[in-house]
Amino acid sequence: MTQAPVFCLLYTPDAEKGREITLDEISDYAGLPGNFVWVELQEPGADLLKRLGEELGLHELALEDALTTRQRPKLEEYGEHIFISSRTATLENERVLWGESHIFAGANFIVAIAHGHLHPYVRVRNRLNASGAGRSAGQALYFALDEIVDQYSPVLTALQTGFLGLEARLLAARLHRRDLDALYRLRREAALLRDNADPLQDVLQNLIRLHDSYVSKRLKNYYRDVLDHVLRTSTAADRLRQSAGDALQLHLALLTTRQNEAVQKLAGWGAILAVPTVVFSLYGMNFRWMPELGWKWGYPAVLAGTLLGALWLYRRFKRRGWI
Repeated sequence: MTQAPVFCLLYTPDAEKGREITLDEISDYAGLPGNFVWVELQEPGADLLKRLGEELGLHELALEDALTTRQRPKLEEYGEHIFISSRTATLENERVLWGESHIFAGANFIVAIAHGHLHPYVRVRNRLNASGAGRSAGQALYFALDEIVDQYSPVLTALQTGFLGLEARLLAARLHRRDLDALYRLRREAALLRDNADPLQDVLQNLIRLHDSYVSKRLKNYYRDVLDHVLRTSTAADRLRQSAGDALQLHLALLTTRQNEAVQKLAGWGAILAVPTVVFSLYGMNFRWMPELGWKWGYPAVLAGTLLGALWLYRRFKRRGWI
């Protein structure tokens, strides 16, 4: 069973706000000069996309891509329209939820398709309604891409804050197993954020350089601002990923150091205990003729010699930091 469009809005040249229309009415308005159509879908089925493709003349390969999730961010050209795939990230209960956004952009329409965890494009619709007359596909595309990139910022901030807490516990030697799991997840989320932001840079650069029908001279600075945000997100996410990896390596190094220290202490005390063990085991062999058995100071002398030998070893090991 296919789902209905989340929103299908028509913007005419003199309209202050968009007017809702049905999916079947799109072709009646989309071709008229000055009109602009915004369509928003949430995980549509194949039948619904096929109807939408017939209304807007979308390429079948692009429609096939729009049904497929876990795609790498990309931009594809299909005649009179383009198809953009991007990954979305939202923060919910301190967890990063990943989704996808697929966008069809034509001369006078934008189709935004959401898969997975993605907040509706409420802010995009509000900005479209507030932008007044003269709305265009390029402007709406900028609003949509800006919304996707803006969602990266709180995710990155949450990851950075989480890392600072884990790093503090690591340096204080209070890192537990659950913290290690959290650190590994953080490193993986940072890597995903970087891997999704990196190709989005290529998408934006391609739009700015080669698609002036969408990125007009007036809009270029706005698209460059989105590109700058993506670049900073990618750089910060990669730096965070490396820092999390370094923290894991530091934890392993500290574990190795503590294990070596424990082995050294055990070895030091074992050497000290070996002195009385050897002496007393010799005297416990019950030979008839043992040294100093006939001397009244033999027993105290042996005890004193054993104690002095143990103290000498203790001082040597203490100086070397073994105990």
